[in-house]
Amino acid sequence: MRGGEATMSDRANWLVWAQFALLALLLLPGDPLWSAPWVTIVAVLLALAGAALAVAGVAVLGRDLVPWVAPKPGAPLRVDGVYRFTRNPIYLGILIGAAGWVLWRGRIELIVVWVLLAAVLIMKAHVEQHRLADAYGDEYRAYAARTPLLLFARGIR
Repeated sequence: MRGGEATMSDRANWLVWAQFALLALLLLPGDPLWSAPWVTIVAVLLALAGAALAVAGVAVLGRDLVPWVAPKPGAPLRVDGVYRFTRNPIYLGILIGAAGWVLWRGRIELIVVWVLLAAVLIMKAHVEQHRLADAYGDEYRAYAARTPLLLFARGIR
């Protein structure tokens, strides 16, 4: 693999498939264990905030969006828009939106699925940051030093 380019056969891309499988598991049927108007309001607000953040991240990437763990060859490093605040607004948006969904659904097993989804997205973000550092060098390292991976961690680990 050169210049951060990834292919579908890349071993790290199992994280992509795990992400989609876990998102599908969030649709498991079942009656909620809790329900209250305030829960619905908070859940909807979380879902909307997460969706807005993820969509904003997608909008900045535009045609350079790829699901794999490496940047699209030739794509510029994006550090504007929501990428000023987090290096992974799409992942963060998915986690916030999924948290709203899990809260609204009120199912213990969905909490477990959400935790697994969070673990997969964090692993995916860590793999990606190394691929981005390979592809963009010092430009990405400087960006990583000032911008959190998701919410808090700066730098490359």
